[in-house]
Amino acid sequence: MKKFKFSLDSVLSYKQQVLESLQGEHAAILAQVREQEAVLERAWQDYRDCDGEYRQKKEQGITITDAMVYQNGLRVLERDIQRETDRLEELRRKEEKKRQEVVDAKIDTSSIEKLREKKLDLYNKEVAKGEEVLIDEFVSSARARASIGA
Repeated sequence: MKKFKFSLDSVLSYKQQVLESLQGEHAAILAQVREQEAVLERAWQDYRDCDGEYRQKKEQGITITDAMVYQNGLRVLERDIQRETDRLEELRRKEEKKRQEVVDAKIDTSSIEKLREKKLDLYNKEVAKGEEVLIDEFVSSARARASIGA
């Protein structure tokens, strides 16, 4: 019997390549998200440090000029935090979109793989039937030879 050949093997191969590519892109975006989370946490830590230092200086007594420097510094740090937060949100949206693309590609690939499995199962059943017919013919001819020889 001829070897199993699935007509959509090239399509399945292409879909798997697309899926692997999307998974790689998704992993890269996830790495960017983690990195941006670290950047944002550092920005918050800088803000907390500056604010703590400012509060400590206020308790000890501080000049108006120094207080304004700290307040301006805190405002700059707040803008940095907002900018980094916006960047993180953008990356998370990008990651969510890419994750959905991966899910869609996985669904496409899975449907073709299931179709391939069904076709392979059908092929294997046909092969088994063919082998059964050959065995039956062999047994019948062996019996016929045995009865002729007896």
